[in-house]
Amino acid sequence: MLEGLLTEQANPASAGIDAKSTIEILRIMNEEDQKVAAAVAAEIPRIAQAVDAIVVALEQGGRLFYLGAGTSGRLGVLDASECAPTFGVPAETVQGIIAGGERALWASAEACEDDPAAGAADLRARGFTARDVLCGIAASGRTPYVLGAVAAARILGAVTIGISCTPESELSRCVDIPIAPLTGPEVVAGSTRLKAGTATKLVLNMLTTAAFIRRGYVFGNLMVNVQPRNAKLIDRARRIVAAAVPASPEQAGRLLEAASLDVRVAVVMGRTGLSREAAAALLERAGGRVSAALAEYRRRETPPA
Repeated sequence: MLEGLLTEQANPASAGIDAKSTIEILRIMNEEDQKVAAAVAAEIPRIAQAVDAIVVALEQGGRLFYLGAGTSGRLGVLDASECAPTFGVPAETVQGIIAGGERALWASAEACEDDPAAGAADLRARGFTARDVLCGIAASGRTPYVLGAVAAARILGAVTIGISCTPESELSRCVDIPIAPLTGPEVVAGSTRLKAGTATKLVLNMLTTAAFIRRGYVFGNLMVNVQPRNAKLIDRARRIVAAAVPASPEQAGRLLEAASLDVRVAVVMGRTGLSREAAAALLERAGGRVSAALAEYRRRETPPA
């Protein structure tokens, strides 16, 4: 039952918080939030397993799906939606599914989370296959909508990941890779949008960021696959090119313009002196990885001893 879940317990640290001053309320919240990073750190071995599984799936043409209800679903949709502009991958590569559909992103739709068949149906509606990876998200580890989708994914033979904040949860027991940062009772009992939500966001950040770093979408620590589609991102792209080449801001701007705003092509052009067409061809042979393209160029240009 719910009353036995860690995420539903009353937190002794926030007892009587309704009688505290604003400063005292915020200090209690901040002290509790400081426990989140340690809870996530304890799960790094399982997070690493999940990242490796995601990388294998992506390399074989699979996709990553997040699925959850309420706050968990919203966090999954948020992380999924950021991958295309950050890493330059197709929007379908990482997808977020929330119980109740798009409207549930801004309006409460709690009743939808109680239907396991809906979770399975929503997953199938996206064309989920055995090549894909499902990451089910449920702070309580018992949300029927999520469990139904996980069951459907397992029938297909797909890799399943579960993120919950309750020890030995039903979700953890039914997935291939359970991730369970134990953040403890919330400042407001049962309000898992707080510490549990923060822990979930940190884990999602790790899953996609590490996976796309492993896939070669980052050069050094630079976001070379960023899509410069507005003034802020064009400026960011120019600064990335300047740091990666390295080049002056003016040179970086010219390279970026010559590369038709493709940051990776601009970096390869700046570091090799190749034309846009030759740099793009080199990158294509290297699978889009800047480091691999530059390594191939060095091998080609270095005379044998």
